[in-house]
Amino acid sequence: MSPTTLPAPPEHGHVTFLGAGPGDPGLLTLRAVEALANADVLVAEHEVLDVVRTHARQGVAEVRTDSGTPDPGTGTPQLTVVDGASTTAGVPAVRDASHLVMEAARGGRRVVRAVSGDPGLDAYAAEEMLACASAGVPFEVVPGVAAAVGVPAYAGVPLRDAQGADVRFVDARTASDRCWTEVGASDGTVVVSTTLDSVAAAAGELVSAGRKPDTPLTVTVAGTTTRQRTWTATLGTIAQTLKQAKVLPSPDGGRPVIAVVGERSAPARRDQLSWFESKPLFGWKVLVPRTKEQAASLSDQLRSYGAVPHEVPTIAVEPPRTPQQMERAVKGLVTGRYEWIAFTSVNAVKAVREKFEEYGLDARAFAGIKVAAVGEQTANALVAFGVKPDLVPSGEQSAAGLLEDWPPYDPVFDPIDRVFLPRADIATETLVAGLIDLGWEVDDVTAYRTVRASPPPAETREAIKGGGFDAVLFTSSSTVRNLVGIAGKPHNVTVIACIGPATAKTAEEHGLRVDVMAPEPSVHKLAEALADFGTRRRLAALDAGDPVTRPSERRPGARRRRSTT
Repeated sequence: MSPTTLPAPPEHGHVTFLGAGPGDPGLLTLRAVEALANADVLVAEHEVLDVVRTHARQGVAEVRTDSGTPDPGTGTPQLTVVDGASTTAGVPAVRDASHLVMEAARGGRRVVRAVSGDPGLDAYAAEEMLACASAGVPFEVVPGVAAAVGVPAYAGVPLRDAQGADVRFVDARTASDRCWTEVGASDGTVVVSTTLDSVAAAAGELVSAGRKPDTPLTVTVAGTTTRQRTWTATLGTIAQTLKQAKVLPSPDGGRPVIAVVGERSAPARRDQLSWFESKPLFGWKVLVPRTKEQAASLSDQLRSYGAVPHEVPTIAVEPPRTPQQMERAVKGLVTGRYEWIAFTSVNAVKAVREKFEEYGLDARAFAGIKVAAVGEQTANALVAFGVKPDLVPSGEQSAAGLLEDWPPYDPVFDPIDRVFLPRADIATETLVAGLIDLGWEVDDVTAYRTVRASPPPAETREAIKGGGFDAVLFTSSSTVRNLVGIAGKPHNVTVIACIGPATAKTAEEHGLRVDVMAPEPSVHKLAEALADFGTRRRLAALDAGDPVTRPSERRPGARRRRSTT
């Protein structure tokens, strides 16, 4: 049995010191996810809380830092309780982490103390562990990926090679003169943890200690996240490089960075090994005008290309105005009225499932009924309900594609001639007419209504109209009309990607220039097409000797040439 799952005596509680890694939520270990799922209290700095809270169970009490700096009086992190008690009072309680951890543990609760990187390298975790040991509170340590190791890996900077040179790790904030002297006399790789505005000073310390000014180094900010950015220079030129890149001076100069010094950070090697920042849509903010449920798998696919998806619902789903028709149809399923039921959307599956639950029914009510589904997502929703579709179009995933494979009614083999078709109030008549032509009777039932969603927040609307998004994916004509209606027309620097010709035509009618079109009507093929567009755009910039930029980084209002896929 894993130590994370061992029962702890309730009178003492239990503390797990957990490494949350350098920023990418995907770098959490399986053990970390397990511990988070069992936690009663979660204690973490603000940036770490965003990484780990997804895996915590519902209702966990969260404790986060009120600021990123330690309290000057105690030298320890100050944390703000954000559970129900403190938010009701309106004045968050601010206490140091050690006291919060001990207080929660003494109450018999399971506490997860999450820290950035690895607990073994955290400045305060050891003190908190000692406090637990002194109080007899059982604790465990779940290691995490240290920033000094994970960030160079994401930047494409190997720390060692076959020659096996030494690797030294230095925290510039606490390094002594002796430390700088030792690493300056070494010819191994030096990994320096520092801040953006202190990189040049750290480089100067290494040169003063004996390192040559032409020694290569790389500097990476926001490592392992889609905000990551890496600069390549030498110890002698890094200050000028950051100035020319207009990175410094900046109010954000205090952001932490990882600098790797040594031959293994040479530009020639990074050009070949920079796997993360060279993803086709790296750092692109992509607008996905779909509900969170619809957009989940699409957003995951976009993230795999390095993009930052932003989901904005354009359509809201509501029950039908008159539910009696739907209620009669669902009862007809149970009494044997139908030979087939055809689902053309995930929302239709959801509507029927909700009616089933209302009547105390489950997937067994589909026994003896043939089930058809249009699209992979609809089929997956049925499988999640416990129903495996009998018919999914072998070609185009549409009503027309379903009709291509639908068998004609045969009175010899089909005891019942009726089809139940639950669908949206605005659905087309293509499927109904086609089924009638095949000899079937159709109960065309409004299972749900689609209405225009509420406008997104003002910040999102301004980003849409002002060119803050790099691309927008339109998956239907209605998403074009509704997005423009609730948020305004996307800026002309934004790449417009459409799922098919009909959607592209609607986009052009609204004054949008279509840059990308899916080779077939599939949201995943649409995401692939956008990734291909990003790859070609990146390669064209590199071939021309230009810097690789995102569409949103272009000068607002600049004219653009039409691109095709």
